[in-house]
Amino acid sequence: MNLFENKEPVFSITVEDLQIEAQEKIGRALTDEEILIAKKGLESGILTSIDIIYNTLFFVMIPEAAINFKNFS
Repeated sequence: MNLFENKEPVFSITVEDLQIEAQEKIGRALTDEEILIAKKGLESGILTSIDIIYNTLFFVMIPEAAINFKNFS
């Protein structure tokens, strides 16, 4: 039995998360315009580095995956 549904999000960042970080980093809440800018920046950053993230997950943080990959190649 699986604990997770296939369509279940694995990770998310909410507006509340952004606002908490903004308060900590710049001492104020973000405006709606700044939230849109942050959203675009997050999407771009995550999409740009998603391969690095997946490689780290599967080949560093989950050692069994790295062993199986080495045996496969």
